[in-house]
Amino acid sequence: MRDPEILDSRFRGNDKKPMRQIFFKNSDLKKTVAKLRDFYFRRKRLPSYRELARLLGYKSVNAAWQIAKKLIAKDYLEKDDSGRLIPKNLAHELKVLGTVEAGLPTLAEQEEIDTISLDQYLLTRPEKNYMLRVTGRSMLEAGISPNDLVIVEAEREPKNGDIVIAEVDGSWTMKYFQKRNREIVLIPANKDYPVIYPKQELKIGGVVVSVVKKYY
Repeated sequence: MRDPEILDSRFRGNDKKPMRQIFFKNSDLKKTVAKLRDFYFRRKRLPSYRELARLLGYKSVNAAWQIAKKLIAKDYLEKDDSGRLIPKNLAHELKVLGTVEAGLPTLAEQEEIDTISLDQYLLTRPEKNYMLRVTGRSMLEAGISPNDLVIVEAEREPKNGDIVIAEVDGSWTMKYFQKRNREIVLIPANKDYPVIYPKQELKIGGVVVSVVKKYY
């Protein structure tokens, strides 16, 4: 016997007549999320309700509204302040197939240990995280190169040794944070660049929590 989940029985609009119920089986959830992921990664945005209806094979925008409501409840999507759909936990999950030795060569056996969402792995506080593309070479020895992407957590209190995004006397930079007595010093990870001693103004825009590299 089927036991489908009913998303909603009414549409919150001016039409007060009961709308046709959309039966959305749990087995369809993965297919729906997969289509949304594909749309998002190709278009760099989520579909409108009308586009979502077409994407999932419905003629009614109300049907898309119900499905979106369920995806919000499942934490795949959320709404911004203007009511538009935005991704929440929509990233692809990658399998963790084992470990590999970074020292002397060893046999790397493939074994599925777990799956990891890149959102969950890279983001610390999604509502406070933002991303920047790196220019310049002052953090090379920290493994951060030009064209890398850094994920930053705003409003995080920096500790000694953290890599921070800082505005120094009107210019933004990325450096190691170091507090020496009452003085804050910004230190590069490249001997060819000078240590920065803020003279007038220092504003911390956030702490770097992840680095994303692409080799191809």
